Amino acid sequence: MLKGIAASDGIGIGTVLIVKQQNLSYIPHSVTDTEKEITRFDNAVKEYCSETSAKVEELRKDTESIDADIISGHISMVQDPYMSEEVKKLIHEGKCAESAFENVCDMFISIFSSADEDIIRQRATDMRDVKYGVLRHLLGIKEMKLDNIPEGTVLVAKELTPSMTAGIKKGNIAAVVTETGSSTSHCAILARLFEIPSVTSVKGLLKLVENGDTVICDGTSGNVIIRPDNAQLENYTRKKEKLIQIKKELEPFRGVPTKCKSGRTFGLMCNIGNPEDAQRALDSDCEGIGLFRTEFMFMNRNTLPTEEQQFEEYKKTALIMQNKPLVIRTIDIGGDKDIPYMGLEKEENPYMGCRAVRYCLKHPSVFKAQIRAILRAGHYGNVSMLLPMITCIEELLECKKIIETAKKELKVEKVPYDTDMKMGVMIETASAAILADVLAEESDFFSIGSNDLTGYTMCCDRGNSSVDHLYSPFQPSVLRMLKYTISCAKKKGIPVEMCGEAAADPMMIPLMIAFGLDSFSVSPPSVLKVRKQIAEWDEENAKDIANVVSNLHSKTEIYEYLNTVI
Repeated sequence: MLKGIAASDGIGIGTVLIVKQQNLSYIPHSVTDTEKEITRFDNAVKEYCSETSAKVEELRKDTESIDADIISGHISMVQDPYMSEEVKKLIHEGKCAESAFENVCDMFISIFSSADEDIIRQRATDMRDVKYGVLRHLLGIKEMKLDNIPEGTVLVAKELTPSMTAGIKKGNIAAVVTETGSSTSHCAILARLFEIPSVTSVKGLLKLVENGDTVICDGTSGNVIIRPDNAQLENYTRKKEKLIQIKKELEPFRGVPTKCKSGRTFGLMCNIGNPEDAQRALDSDCEGIGLFRTEFMFMNRNTLPTEEQQFEEYKKTALIMQNKPLVIRTIDIGGDKDIPYMGLEKEENPYMGCRAVRYCLKHPSVFKAQIRAILRAGHYGNVSMLLPMITCIEELLECKKIIETAKKELKVEKVPYDTDMKMGVMIETASAAILADVLAEESDFFSIGSNDLTGYTMCCDRGNSSVDHLYSPFQPSVLRMLKYTISCAKKKGIPVEMCGEAAADPMMIPLMIAFGLDSFSVSPPSVLKVRKQIAEWDEENAKDIANVVSNLHSKTEIYEYLNTVI
């Protein structure tokens, strides 16, 4: 039995098809006729864009396809002026087109891969896909197609990219297993959307499996069994039938309010990164968007998006949401998110440096353009604005001044905007949590970023294997931060939501009910599960559990106790 990361719930049993990228090896060499080499590069990009555009048009005929939007974005990536300029600069230095293009792509892949937020790390896969596609055209190699795979296929690969999965008949896939990747990689997201069991990051997978092997993929536990015996097949077939029954039990929670047993109602929202995600969130039966991460609009570009470009994206999202709540977070860059053209200074510790609101306050024109765009989008829906990485009252008050200036400008210009837009503060540092009573006086709502709050409180990077054992929202210090933050919001009478992985954790839900949380913001696939879990709790029972947890002194004790009662 092999072990990986459980990426998409369910059990898949089927026959292996190993998906390997074609060999794109080449011998790097110097060039003297640089203009000829640049022409060769330009032609390869044109051929790639033409091929990709045709693929997008074909995919758009499939109403279930999500690959069209993703692959369409690849065209924008490869046509970005900054990328083209950097490639041509290296060619002028004597590098061949293959080396120049690969070097620039690898730079972006390194930036994206080192990001802390999972959704940014996904961009590394997109860039690898673009690199592969253009190199294929430079080397004159035809594209490999997977559009005729048989029913009951278990796709096995080192990594599955968007272009690999485009056009595959999803109903023919029994499971997806990859040697690399995470629970937020492209294939994992695709698998969850189409409810295909998936396990990622299975070390040594490709050395142990062969085409035609029977494989069991347990996307709930992360187990993968190659060439199972009869007893294992019977056991997992029973488990598969039980999971299908559990899924059926979630359907009654579609289209109903999110309530606990005692009748208290909660908001159940989704986290998104672009307008297309908003439609997927609605399809999952969420009640609004609790977090729209806007920094992705700033990535893969050579210049800042204009106010008008931002406005159109926010407006589009607001219209998709049909007056349901939409919380738009102002740009959160720095730390793990470096955008070359924005001129971020190199810092020894960027997580503790000029990131998010700190950057915005140093660049007020950038900040105000985004604020104006958000205010204008508010005219078309139920939009709120969220400020990330606030650590002191001075930062919040300075942000509010810029917001008021933007409102006055729009009024004078007679541009429609939301005059009463709610403004919230993201609680994601220990400083903000300790100052929650003060910040609540100047805020319309709180949004708790559980991932960063855990990391900053415990002073540990969850991506660092040396300290990741410390990273847990069930650390007593983190739970105290959560409880105090929510209590300050309650005293002031402002709503408080939680986004981040902890919001969907079954063991966290009774604690949040007891502490007084108003809304949970989760990924689209978690909506019905979280609604069902909330419905199973009575407020008094949740408070009894929270009281016990509050008197425990270690993460281990808390885990052990919660495992006995949940």
